[in-house]
Amino acid sequence: MTLNITYYLTVSTVIFFLAIFGIIVNRRSIIMVLLSIELIFLAVNLNFIVFSTYIDDLNGQMCALFILTVAASESAVGLAILVVYYRIRNTIAIETINLIHG
Repeated sequence: MTLNITYYLTVSTVIFFLAIFGIIVNRRSIIMVLLSIELIFLAVNLNFIVFSTYIDDLNGQMCALFILTVAASESAVGLAILVVYYRIRNTIAIETINLIHG
């Protein structure tokens, strides 16, 4: 079975640019920004896995596992901070989050 990496890299590029577009367009929703960051991590992981399979090396797949771990912890911590902030201020609008100083 031959691996045609252009298809996978095209999908990865489309996912990456959709995530960048999501960050630019949805600046008012912090949940959408976090989701777009997760999509960026997904696109990078797809690149690591495709190139790792292409050159027959496991280092790229190990990096993808580490990135998935960091992405999961980033999401958990980010959503926990948003839940606490929502309980205090009753809003998660980005304009009001910018008022936090500390």
